[in-house]
Amino acid sequence: MYRLLFLTSAKKEFKKLDSAAQKLIKEKLILLSKDPGRVKNNIKALQGEYKGKFRLRVGDYRVILQKKDDALIITVISVGHRKDIYK
Repeated sequence: MYRLLFLTSAKKEFKKLDSAAQKLIKEKLILLSKDPGRVKNNIKALQGEYKGKFRLRVGDYRVILQKKDDALIITVISVGHRKDIYK
């Protein structure tokens, strides 16, 4: 099982979302931490300035994260609507 960590800025972004979006994202992150293979279709490696990071797709929202498999840690870097997240 992976441990979930949030950057302070990601935690603030998460709290600004409506409660329905928070609930969906929280469920996906918990599922990801328990069994990364189950959300494999919703995870994509990023390129460019985000190289080395991944995005988790949750409906119209995106979660930018970094995985450290050797330490079993997932760090949430950013959370937001898909139209705003990559700016």
